Amino acid sequence: MKLNQLKPAPGSNQPRHRVGRGMGSGWGKTAGLGHKGQKARAGGFHKVGFEGGQMPLHRRLPKRGFKSLTRRTVAEVRLSDLQAMKASDIDFATLLAERVVPKETLSAKVILSGELKRKITLKGVKASKGARAAIEAAGGKYEEPAAAPAPLKKLVAKEPKAKE
Repeated sequence: MKLNQLKPAPGSNQPRHRVGRGMGSGWGKTAGLGHKGQKARAGGFHKVGFEGGQMPLHRRLPKRGFKSLTRRTVAEVRLSDLQAMKASDIDFATLLAERVVPKETLSAKVILSGELKRKITLKGVKASKGARAAIEAAGGKYEEPAAAPAPLKKLVAKEPKAKE
């Protein structure tokens, strides 16, 4: 068998129906659309899920689930991850350097999960109340991150125009 001799199996390829081309074709007159009604007319289709005016199933069922908008940019760091790190002074740059958080992360938060048995200093990284307590119980220190700057619109007060 050669590539130039390949052919589809007999009966697998059939010529397409040319609808609306006369009664002799078998697809004349209504061209397969039946008689009258919405589906026989031009543009006569409702959107997907339309149930004739009845409240559609996708609106009858309750909404479920949630996907956080910050799930890719904010990483959760466990106490056990901090325990495994080499550095004792830990900030966001250290977390990135030791690959505790992914490189596309913009910020991190330490959560109470796992154990911390060594003394560390956590700087500029958010931490839950339980995580703070665990760090301080192990003899470490937690330094609050600097507050984010307020938006410029709020800082710049609009001065009323003086009437001349």
